[in-house]
Amino acid sequence: MIRKYKWLRVSGGIVLALAVAAALFSLQPEIAPISPPDAAQFSADSINRGKKLAALGDCSACHTRPGGMTNSGGLAMDTPFGTIYSSNITPDATSGIGSWSYPAFRRAMRYGIDRHGHYLYPAFPYTSFTQTSNDDLQDLYAFLMTQPAVSYRPPETRLSFPFSIRQGMAAWNWLFLQPGERAPDPNQSAIWNRGAYLAGGLGHCSACHSPRNLAAAEKHGSDALSGGIAEGWTAPALNGHSPAPVAWDQTQLQHYLRTGYSREHGVAAGPMGPVIAGGLSQQSDEDLEALAHWLVSFQPATTAQADELTARAEQRSQRLDSAGARQYSGSCMVCHSQQKGPQLLGVRPSLALNSNLYTDTPDNLIRIVLDGISHPATANLGTMPGFRHQLSDRQIATLLNWLRTDFAGQAPWTDLENKVADIRQNSHGAE
Repeated sequence: MIRKYKWLRVSGGIVLALAVAAALFSLQPEIAPISPPDAAQFSADSINRGKKLAALGDCSACHTRPGGMTNSGGLAMDTPFGTIYSSNITPDATSGIGSWSYPAFRRAMRYGIDRHGHYLYPAFPYTSFTQTSNDDLQDLYAFLMTQPAVSYRPPETRLSFPFSIRQGMAAWNWLFLQPGERAPDPNQSAIWNRGAYLAGGLGHCSACHSPRNLAAAEKHGSDALSGGIAEGWTAPALNGHSPAPVAWDQTQLQHYLRTGYSREHGVAAGPMGPVIAGGLSQQSDEDLEALAHWLVSFQPATTAQADELTARAEQRSQRLDSAGARQYSGSCMVCHSQQKGPQLLGVRPSLALNSNLYTDTPDNLIRIVLDGISHPATANLGTMPGFRHQLSDRQIATLLNWLRTDFAGQAPWTDLENKVADIRQNSHGAE
């Protein structure tokens, strides 16, 4: 018995020592504050480059709350662990990052640790941003430090235990963070490597388009870019698992990244619209070409032809022999039919080519039918009205399953009416 208690004391001491060592290891020093830098110390070229980099990283999309000043923070991001509020990244000295030196900024981008030594949560995608070069980080810093300072302190993030213990992120980083600039692949071309750098770093494409494990970390290897969830929307796979019925080519994809529309794939909706409107559309032709080149390298080869799929769907739509066909004729055909007719404002996308009809879940289409597209990626695409107040759950389910089976030739989605009702109840409609 004495030996048993002695063993318990020894093992308890070991556990305590390991806990203390882990706590000490996770402590990070504060980086001394500075006075907000004078804008004159940054060159105009550096600021202009930083502006494009900030757009590529969607800084303002995440760091601006509805109705708030640009980059002043406070955007609420719901997670399974609680609500995270984005930080103020304007150069305000007290509530923003005006007192941050470049080394403090670089540490946050590379390692997910703020100036005070506090660990950041990976809702801020530093696991991608870490790949950004020092030169680009310096230009991004120059841009942010020369923007208007806004005095605003966002609500404090409070997550459930144990996620509320920020020092626990030290272990998460040890497992899932690979810090440092992205090294080019010597077996690939310069344009491929440029696209990989843009997408993998500030572009952080994988943050939305990759699945996550139980620790909310992105999956890598063959799972990378195989589809994910973003703000309740399905972000489709960008690799060989892409649901697109027609393979993307580089020209189509580059046009889509610039405008938010491709004739053979459709219109950007949901979170992708703002990504293009405020970010990708601001990039140079050369960088969009590189992004498209890199993304297309993962596309599967398909034999489907866009014109054939569209013609087959158009023939089916003429047969008003089902409730779904009649619903399509009354609600959708005037804007989506490819037959000759009056051209309304905007583009005329073929629903037969819409990737959302070929995915395993109907969520994206339900959201689009309910709330439409009121803020397109570029204005000349036109808007789509929502049918939240015009169509019942059953009517929407009937329409979508008809599109799924007759247009796309896929197996019907199950329990669709209840899914429509659930999304209707848990979403608030277009703003």
